[in-house]
Amino acid sequence: MLAKCTCLVLAPGVPLTHPEPHPVVNAAKAAGVEILSDIELLHRLGHERRVIGITGTNGKSTTTALITHVLTECGKRPSVGGNIGEAVFNIKMPPKDSPFVLELSSFQIDLCPGFAPDTGILLNITPDHIDRHGSVENYAAIKERIFAKPGGAAIIGVDDDFGRKIYERLKSIDNKKLIPVSVEREAPGGVYVQGGVLFDDTAGTGAVEIGSLNNIITLHGLHNMQNAACAYAAARLEGLEAADIMAAIKTYPGLPHRQFPVRIIKGVAYINDSKATNAEASAKALMSYRNIYWIVGGKPKDGGLEGLERYAERIRHAFLIGKYTDILAKWLDNHGIPYTLSETMDMAVKESHHMAQGERGQPGGAGVVLLSPACASYDQFNNFEERGDLFVSLVQDLSEEEASA
Repeated sequence: MLAKCTCLVLAPGVPLTHPEPHPVVNAAKAAGVEILSDIELLHRLGHERRVIGITGTNGKSTTTALITHVLTECGKRPSVGGNIGEAVFNIKMPPKDSPFVLELSSFQIDLCPGFAPDTGILLNITPDHIDRHGSVENYAAIKERIFAKPGGAAIIGVDDDFGRKIYERLKSIDNKKLIPVSVEREAPGGVYVQGGVLFDDTAGTGAVEIGSLNNIITLHGLHNMQNAACAYAAARLEGLEAADIMAAIKTYPGLPHRQFPVRIIKGVAYINDSKATNAEASAKALMSYRNIYWIVGGKPKDGGLEGLERYAERIRHAFLIGKYTDILAKWLDNHGIPYTLSETMDMAVKESHHMAQGERGQPGGAGVVLLSPACASYDQFNNFEERGDLFVSLVQDLSEEEASA
């Protein structure tokens, strides 16, 4: 039957190579049928719109949403999709003066033999999806594919080894505009952040101070400053003015479930980071705050909470939820972090709220109640969205009058 097909459009989650190809993949290969993704088909339409493609291990959704917000605020009408929101064939064709803004997972790129965005963004690379790609080296090589063709622009985060090596290799690609991005050091010829201040050195005439990213509550932490720097660079390539981009960045409302500020009660912030389904994701939140009342738990991933011990001094108290509290409690005991076995979200919110409000006058100032589970949600919830939505609802129901003095 497949022999009569022009191509097989494979859903990204269907195994292509690892741990072994899906039977339909083997059948397509045997029949000589090309295996593609919907993003590759969009590319082949000849739609004559610019494409901004965003990939990386962490921060893709935030950067995609932020770029879309900036372009929209500045008068463009971009269409956003891919690995965020709608699949590409469910979104509207943007006007010719506005781009597609596509979040790209490694699964999708693996099915795109010809696609290359006009502006490609690589945020960072850390080990992920090894079960799909076989090794972190293969995973990184797949990410790099979107930059393989001559021409276009490549915005590359250079704060990790993979990013730095990819940036160096891309120097050999003809007519490729390279923009390095860093939040750790100056990036000659690129965009970087120092002391929370965004600098643009892309003109080749010296770095220009663009504005402060500090105190933008929806872009808290160095990882979000990297997202903002990449979004700024992409917007400049779309012809927008620096001052307009910066003004739009400051009005970014944030993405639900990704360090989303739900409420502030008497100086205590309540943050929904339900999307943090593994330790590495929770590390981004734990490094961004102090005096943390941490709601953590669910179904642990491989490695559990390992690696988060470096943030132990930031955690005032942990509140454990889910069916695997015994496993998490052992880790907390090993690292001297006090905790409460809350078990359910409603108890965790109630107990963390009471403690955070009761300790406001102690050294260190008001704390933060942080839902950053570092675990999958499937033991108690259908998905991380349902988990985060319950947290938000419970926090919204808290009474300021009942908060402890």
